[in-house]
Amino acid sequence: MTILLDTGPFALLLMNSTRMSDNLRRVIAEHDIVLVPAIAFYEIGQKVRFGKWPEMAPYVEGLERTAQEDGYEVVPLTAAVLLKASLLDWTHRDPFDRMIAATALQERVPVASPDAAFDAVGVERVWG
Repeated sequence: MTILLDTGPFALLLMNSTRMSDNLRRVIAEHDIVLVPAIAFYEIGQKVRFGKWPEMAPYVEGLERTAQEDGYEVVPLTAAVLLKASLLDWTHRDPFDRMIAATALQERVPVASPDAAFDAVGVERVWG
């Protein structure tokens, strides 16, 4: 089984945060393949750069290597995903969420996310 992580859960796992529920940790651990969309790296970097996510600053250097060492597979941002994200019939305007949703739809996998906005576009969502 495969699951795609939204940026927030990915970051919480990297930080080993207590904000990640034990139930969600268990659900993620039950999946053989855990994917991280490439756009998550951009979102983390942007938020760190703008001072909106200071707790992630220590993780930015070597983030991709750390993700791979932790066993996550990075899903590249492709032209097909970008086009799908731009054409989604979805009022949600967050460009990061649009690309994560498009990645989940393209890969045909559920996304681990607390964001109920994904439900409106037909993405199967798993949360604690």
